[in-house]
Amino acid sequence: MLTLILTWLLVGTGDITYAICYSYWRSGTSPQRLLQSVAAGAVGRDAAFAGGTSTALMGLGFHYFIALTITVIFFLASKQMRSLVRHPVLTGSLYGIGVYLVMNFIVIPLSKIGPRPLPATLTIVTGVVVHMFVIGTPIAIGARRSFRR
Repeated sequence: MLTLILTWLLVGTGDITYAICYSYWRSGTSPQRLLQSVAAGAVGRDAAFAGGTSTALMGLGFHYFIALTITVIFFLASKQMRSLVRHPVLTGSLYGIGVYLVMNFIVIPLSKIGPRPLPATLTIVTGVVVHMFVIGTPIAIGARRSFRR
């Protein structure tokens, strides 16, 4: 259980750090505004951006909830299919790509954000790489470690 919690916190923190840094570098988006955009999936853009710190904190909470969900899903799946942890970089990378696709082409379009145009190539490439090596691979390595105990 401790390995799952540490993996979740590592993955959630790595992902949100990338998102904040990349958004600021790419377009000058403040961390608060980025976190409010996460909350917009539940409350809509107008309410999220009008909500100040409270909706930024809501967005941060949603972000960590999603990170927990994807971590738990892989840990549970790998408990049933031990082959998922034999080659954690490979399976974690594939899982990260799957998470990226589900989030960007199913979850976000079905949220109150709605469908979005395809982002710039650099945004797609960095997003996929982060999902492969900052999200998926650490989750697979964490699951592997939890089964060795």
